[in-house]
Amino acid sequence: MKIVVKNRSNQSIESLKPHLKSFLPYAQKKMGFNRPPTIFFDSDLENSQEILGNTGYYNPETDEIVVFVDKRHPKDILRSLSHELIHHTQNCRGDLEPEIAGETSPGYAQSNAHMRNMESEAYELGSGLYFRDWEDSLKN
Repeated sequence: MKIVVKNRSNQSIESLKPHLKSFLPYAQKKMGFNRPPTIFFDSDLENSQEILGNTGYYNPETDEIVVFVDKRHPKDILRSLSHELIHHTQNCRGDLEPEIAGETSPGYAQSNAHMRNMESEAYELGSGLYFRDWEDSLKN
């Protein structure tokens, strides 16, 4: 499965490329998504100044993942990517269809039980276990 990665940021992602080459096939196999997302690395200097700024997001209508890279450790960038890949997996499964997902306006993770479960899965598996398993497989 060919996953397109585009750097739209003002920073080099050369140091990430070998890790992406290893992580993306691992993630596809582990997470089981059946179509490729398009991944964008973006800059947003104003956002990077915000302590609670966005680290990334997923657009289920276009299968696009955006990860912000300004002032971030490369490992944190990859962890955000992994989190968003879980959302892509959820979309491939149909879990993010509007009639299933319901309300996704600000605060949805507190007011929408289904979407809270989707966020829980993304944190537990994407930002957590799957990323850690991949990392440990490289170190061991």
